[in-house]
Amino acid sequence: MKELLTRIKSLRVLVVGDVMLDRYVNGEVCRISPEAPVPVLTVREEKSLAGGAANVGLNAASLGAKVEVVGWFGNDPTGNELIGLLEAEGIAVERQANAAGIPTISKTRLMASNQQICRVDREEPAHRYQPDVSKIRDSLVAKASASDLVIISDYGKGFVSNELIALLRSSSSFLAVDPKPSRLLDYSAPDLLTPNRNEALELAGRSRFSHGAFPKDEIVAQIFEDFSPGKLAITLGSEGMLLAEAGKSLEMIPTAAREVFDVSGAGDTVIAALAMSLSSGSSFIESAHFANLAAGIVVGKVGTATVSPEEILSVSHS
Repeated sequence: MKELLTRIKSLRVLVVGDVMLDRYVNGEVCRISPEAPVPVLTVREEKSLAGGAANVGLNAASLGAKVEVVGWFGNDPTGNELIGLLEAEGIAVERQANAAGIPTISKTRLMASNQQICRVDREEPAHRYQPDVSKIRDSLVAKASASDLVIISDYGKGFVSNELIALLRSSSSFLAVDPKPSRLLDYSAPDLLTPNRNEALELAGRSRFSHGAFPKDEIVAQIFEDFSPGKLAITLGSEGMLLAEAGKSLEMIPTAAREVFDVSGAGDTVIAALAMSLSSGSSFIESAHFANLAAGIVVGKVGTATVSPEEILSVSHS
């Protein structure tokens, strides 16, 4: 594990996708409002965290890699705050893609005793966040070519497009994609594809509301037929992680979570850890165990979170 973490520190990682600011308003609910049948939250603490693709970048940086993030950082206080959070962790930020008047995406969660009671989203329609790729083409190709791996984090907010995916596919030495199948984009031929259960069902042309046991062999075969990933890792929540290669299931990795407080951002941890481990020379199975261990630590924390090398070493030795 120490050798892997040492190798990760030498990696240059480019993260491209839907960045957002996650705000948490924490407090207590002791009464119902006299104005309407809703709880009254007495605020005790407020904090802001990087979310979406920005959280992928934080996860990569927290494990020691040199990271740059490209996304829609608006020219607004929210964008400035988000950039500040990333730069404080040594992450470089590309801001050329934005346009005046379109806000940075933010999600504010109202929490009572660590339970979410409401979420307030501030964002524009998806088409407003689609960048003019012609303006950033040369810069993006140069960044991707100079990176050891590129991670596309698609949260369905509009920044990721077919043109952007094609550009990064042709200029990356290793491309990992966390997809949002409802957008019907061409995610074909990545080196690594990391959908969750619902996303895997949709990639295979099935409803995310399908009941019964997860038909892993059928889903895997269909995803490889349609998208031809080099490697496929499907996160299945409490069931663990399903690994597949060359159109066939390889192994089911059981979850490493000891206790679960919040699954927000767990997928960000998985793609960052898994992609970096693979890029550093570890096998698929070894990399999956590493990513699963990292995600198991993160879900034991409240809110979008990261994991440090020290935490991983501590858990791996226990």
